[in-house]
Amino acid sequence: MTASDAPLAVFDVDGTLVDSRASIHFGACEAAKALGLPEPSYDRVRQIVGLTLDKALHTLEPQLTMAELAEFVAAFQKSFRVRYEAGHEEPLYDGVMPTLRQLKRDGWKLAIATGQNSRGVARNMARPEWSELFTSAHCASDGPGKPDPSMLLAAVHRNGATLERTVMIGDTSHDMLMAKNAEVTGQGVGWGFHTVEEQLAAGAIHVANDFSDLEAALNRFAAKV
Repeated sequence: MTASDAPLAVFDVDGTLVDSRASIHFGACEAAKALGLPEPSYDRVRQIVGLTLDKALHTLEPQLTMAELAEFVAAFQKSFRVRYEAGHEEPLYDGVMPTLRQLKRDGWKLAIATGQNSRGVARNMARPEWSELFTSAHCASDGPGKPDPSMLLAAVHRNGATLERTVMIGDTSHDMLMAKNAEVTGQGVGWGFHTVEEQLAAGAIHVANDFSDLEAALNRFAAKV
């Protein structure tokens, strides 16, 4: 495989590589309490993950004024900032690093497309080996968030890839709709925020049960294209 025809795997972060389920629900509950709102259930929160933060929280509490929404966003960000300053870090899912290393050895180009902001990207790219494994990282701070295809198309362009040889790997319907809008293949994973059914309905060609299943699916994709 030459560099010019290497396939590109673009990974979501939250719910795909990083297990942030508890942290995001906790942050939403803390922010809601700060505004005197009822604590949202996990099921409500999981459905907004992947969207830009202001859009996600507006979807969660659509009755808020713009000023109240800004306060909600600030309270959510403060909850995370306090925990990170205390040394908190979300864990990687089991199997993440072996899979990323194997894909790199097999000649894949790897990139990130996440609903996190630039601070979140910088924090994750500081994880051991990530700056060597991923050739580019794209996020909501760069422009429209998911499911707009902009950040995914930017990853394709940055890596000199083609749409046909690019696969978007994520755990939400927002990831799969972004892949569909960019006209690239959407590969789901079954251990994050959205259900298998939600991802398939949004256009995923397959939803992996674990990282071994994901590697097999990506090998099939590479063999076809």
